[in-house]
Amino acid sequence: MADLNGKTAVIALGGNAITRPDREDTIANQFANTRKSLDGVVELIKAGYKMVISHGNGPQVGNAILRVELSRGKAPILPLGICVADTEGGMGYMIEQSLQNRLRAESVDRKVVTVISQVLVDYDDPQIQNPTKYIGQFYTEEEAARFTKERGWVVKKDANRGWRRVVPSPQPISVIEADIIKSLVESGTIVIAVGGGGIPVYIDEKGNLEGIDAVIDKDLASAVLGKQISSEILIILTSVDKVALNYGEKNETWIDQATVSEMEDYLRKGHFPPGSMGPKMNAAIQFIRDGGKQVIITSFENAGRALKGKAGTRILPD
Repeated sequence: MADLNGKTAVIALGGNAITRPDREDTIANQFANTRKSLDGVVELIKAGYKMVISHGNGPQVGNAILRVELSRGKAPILPLGICVADTEGGMGYMIEQSLQNRLRAESVDRKVVTVISQVLVDYDDPQIQNPTKYIGQFYTEEEAARFTKERGWVVKKDANRGWRRVVPSPQPISVIEADIIKSLVESGTIVIAVGGGGIPVYIDEKGNLEGIDAVIDKDLASAVLGKQISSEILIILTSVDKVALNYGEKNETWIDQATVSEMEDYLRKGHFPPGSMGPKMNAAIQFIRDGGKQVIITSFENAGRALKGKAGTRILPD
């Protein structure tokens, strides 16, 4: 077993770690993208960090739903919760195998395992009654009306691009398997967990866990898991090197370091839109407010440098 430095990090890989818009979304390309995205992660492993890796699954679960629709009438319909579970397992396998091969090639003695994770939500969460998360393909207005009637979907117009199904995205409360994950992490095992935000479940009137057709933001789920396993660091890896104020404008300003209160103020002022950096910032704030020591947001390539304070945006307690 490689030497450990006593610190635990949760690393949240953005969706473009596995699927990239500039390449055909084949499984071979997904494996290639995964291997390329692990450079910074491997650097942190070599530095001795105990670690959980999470990942997005937006494009993959969209593809899974498309396959369900194309096979309608020929194969059993798979509910959204099962599609989330399927992608969590399949993508976990890709990350796990890619990382195992990389560590073996570099003579790093660390075990890697994927834990299919259920994430508890509140059945009375407002999102359950008023879903807003777009998933799947685009439809015409006529198709949207038909699917609403025939399938019970909630369908809304997505800007001017067409009509899409929307599903709930409730707040994560806790990760059901957190104790198991923590035990594995403490032993030095690298755990891949809460992929795609995990499988949403609630507790029914009999006290049993029951799945629900919803999706959970993977950065928020990562923050919740980080609290449960006493992680000091949350690292959110995305396509940009740093967080910016007035992003894309002439007065764009990159942030090297800020306190959690400063980030809350920027969020209130609208600098981080819900469709881009907003969810990441909400997760970062929640992680720090729950006792985390620091959040780093940076690109895949800069993960190691960011931890040394040489890249990325660092968010700290007040």
